[in-house]
Amino acid sequence: MTQYFISDLHLCPERPDITAWFETFIKDKARGSRALYVLGDLFEYWLGDDALTPLAEQVATWLKSLSDAGTQVYFMAGNRDFLIGEAYAQQAGLTLLEEPTLIDLGGTQTLLVHGDAECTDDVAYQKARQMLRNPAWQKDFLSKSIPERIAFAEQARKQSQSHTQSSQMEIMDVNQEAIQSLFEKHQVSQMIHGHTHRPAIHQHGENTRIVLGDWHKQASYLQCDDSGMQLIHT
Repeated sequence: MTQYFISDLHLCPERPDITAWFETFIKDKARGSRALYVLGDLFEYWLGDDALTPLAEQVATWLKSLSDAGTQVYFMAGNRDFLIGEAYAQQAGLTLLEEPTLIDLGGTQTLLVHGDAECTDDVAYQKARQMLRNPAWQKDFLSKSIPERIAFAEQARKQSQSHTQSSQMEIMDVNQEAIQSLFEKHQVSQMIHGHTHRPAIHQHGENTRIVLGDWHKQASYLQCDDSGMQLIHT
């Protein structure tokens, strides 16, 4: 049966077109599939499971319906929605995945990651990531009022956009040594990740690395079935 992989939708109220593409994908394309893997940044940002927006509620309804229909729906946190927790996962019918995760994909052991941890040339980002993934920081953030969390998230978005615009494109991509290290550490020959918004299928010697696309201009997904793997943009 078909399996799908997506990432980097960055759903937000300001982009109802992306939300509409996602609804169509869930209700038409993904329905009846064996599994859907969401490898991070489903949402533009996440304030906590206790601060659900109408958009988050609607997305949960779509995903739960897909799950109830028999499709296994898996979610791995990205750099924007790493605070999604068990409460929302249960509401949306999601199985949360640790990073990295190994799966059997058509008989091939395949490593799943979001991809931001491998952008090691971006030193400033890696420092920020280390802070944001610290359980103590997360506990403190979630203890703040929702207006305070919104203010922080909006400021973080502005800083992220400024950093992206002022940084060299090379440092925004994954580091090849970091990628090779993952292949060797986990003894796999295939990897799937998102984050970089540079969809492609790369060959690293005998190893294959599939990069998922973002949804900024179109729906984008990896389709895996008996005929093989195909990156599709619609």
